[in-house]
Amino acid sequence: MADWSPSAAAEHSSRFRWLTKTLLAAAALAIGVTTASVASAADDCKVFQIAELPVRLKYNKLIVDGEINGQKIGIILDTGSTRTLIFRSTAERLGLRRDRSRGVRMFGIGGETYVESALVDEIRIGGATRESVRMLVAGEREFDDMDVLLGEDVLQSFDVEFDLAHAVVRLYQPKHCEGMSLAYWATDGARTVGIEPVDERRPQIRLDVLINGQKLRALLDSGTGISLLDKPMAAALGVTPSTPGVVPFGRGTGLGRKTIEFWIGPFQSVAIGDETIKDTSIVFGDVFKDASYTETGSRVPRRVESVAMLLGADFLHAHRVLVAHSQRKIYFTYVRGPVFQRTVPPASSVENRRENAASGEK
Repeated sequence: MADWSPSAAAEHSSRFRWLTKTLLAAAALAIGVTTASVASAADDCKVFQIAELPVRLKYNKLIVDGEINGQKIGIILDTGSTRTLIFRSTAERLGLRRDRSRGVRMFGIGGETYVESALVDEIRIGGATRESVRMLVAGEREFDDMDVLLGEDVLQSFDVEFDLAHAVVRLYQPKHCEGMSLAYWATDGARTVGIEPVDERRPQIRLDVLINGQKLRALLDSGTGISLLDKPMAAALGVTPSTPGVVPFGRGTGLGRKTIEFWIGPFQSVAIGDETIKDTSIVFGDVFKDASYTETGSRVPRRVESVAMLLGADFLHAHRVLVAHSQRKIYFTYVRGPVFQRTVPPASSVENRRENAASGEK
């Protein structure tokens, strides 16, 4: 998860409009969406598949392969990142010249990260290639086999399907599908939950969830391997590190330099749309404690606006999910496994699913 100075947001967002346009130009496949509820509109509704991206898993991150200046890179699909960027360790490895990026501040788990920019001679993502692209550079540590965050600034232009049982993420653009179900795979229907309008200055997928009956705001964050609850919210729900049944979960980091201590604790129920998970355990920690800054001329630190929960990649692994930006709605159907994971799966799990899908196994 990241934040930035609004004064520089529009400028950076325009740098990646090429990716959206290139993917759209490459789109050649249209699939019909059928639904029992709006059958009369079925002939008018068309969903254009823009891309199908094979994904592999590492530390529960969804990674697609790409290239920068002819060298292979790993690209994390990160709906929780407001901006697409290169990690600083990758920029150093590739020998990219970096310049200070004025007017941009970025925060993540672990606090603030210094922001630079670099000119990339050529970048390839999926079927899109572009020359002479200036990208943001951030991140205060090395990320193994992870080089670029592909953020919500790009993904918001599409409806995004996470089909991790078959190790793919698909990008769509629907036409004339208002009021129709876009969960084309769900013959028995899909669960849904609404999302807030996406602000282009700070693009995020925000939704309401209920934990122990209390409504809170969550962020769908595919870049977070395991769903996380903010510690102050956990305390408001009656769960603290000293609560019976709570055990330490270790420490974690993000874009910033600092580490965060985590625990895992019991919760009576979690409701997402009309799906309810009962008697579950969720990891919690003071996720945003270091995401604060002091404005020029002030001595009072301000905390970056945050959410109470990061709904992470474990949710996406347990479901087939379509983020329908076009309808401000998420469709999802349960597939298998725990919704909230207690451990990070091995790096081979999604790769094995891709091999099984290729051989016809499900």
